[in-house]
Amino acid sequence: MAKNRPSDGKIAIKNRKAEYEYYLLNTYSAGIVLSGTEIKSIRAGKANITDSYCSFENGELWVHNMHISEYSHGSYNNHEPKRDRKLLLTKKELKKLAAKLNERGHTIIPTLLWINENGYAKLDIALAKGKKMYDKRESIKEKDNRRAANQIED
Repeated sequence: MAKNRPSDGKIAIKNRKAEYEYYLLNTYSAGIVLSGTEIKSIRAGKANITDSYCSFENGELWVHNMHISEYSHGSYNNHEPKRDRKLLLTKKELKKLAAKLNERGHTIIPTLLWINENGYAKLDIALAKGKKMYDKRESIKEKDNRRAANQIED
């Protein structure tokens, strides 16, 4: 399970559409294989995980469509912004995710990109099931009710 999440102004890039579009069933924290200019761009906050998703290729988990902007001070060695990146999980977690992914309606989506206390980039991924339109309307109602309750308390 995901732990040691960032706080106090640390880099945290969130996928805000994830909770609206999907039911998040299980969350895992995975490492990412990055190049030097990619980690520098993430530390500058220049990444977007909104439209990204994960899939298995040859028994390995990869994140697709994750945009990490080119590093502003990079040379000809700069990375490709939307390349596929390998995720690092334990074999046990990979087997569990692969088994669940075969069920109808399940997918794996990134929810949070953050830097841990050792300086490594981590990606929180969630096993998710898509919501129907009426479920999304219910989520909006709950969010509005929470907001109204918080305004009354303040």
